[in-house]
Amino acid sequence: VQLQASGGGLVQPGGSLRLSCAASARTFSSYNLGWFRQAPGKEREFVTIIMSGGSTYYADSVKGRFTISRDNAKSTVYLQMNSLKPEDTAVYSCAADLRSTLLAGGRANYWGKGTQVTVSS
Repeated sequence: VQLQASGGGLVQPGGSLRLSCAASARTFSSYNLGWFRQAPGKEREFVTIIMSGGSTYYADSVKGRFTISRDNAKSTVYLQMNSLKPEDTAVYSCAADLRSTLLAGGRANYWGKGTQVTVSS
């Protein structure tokens, strides 16, 4: 499975961005998908995941501001980020795994190259 993230950029505090992650997987709908982020000098952290069945989970820091969704017909997972804060600045990476436990633990088998999100005035 190959993953390609896009949509990052520079945005002012309070602004919005939508990240996309296109996957090459014949059984895309079977995969659990997630977004993780890594800020400079910090460890990678969980942001959100969406299960193959559609259930979603969010880190407390983004709950109510970020929304993950998936389009199985397009083999793409999205991350809508609203009310962005400077502390959201990080490289955002998408990940996929058939096993939700691996994905949730940050040990997914498949990772895409990250996309930079910078929130600054």
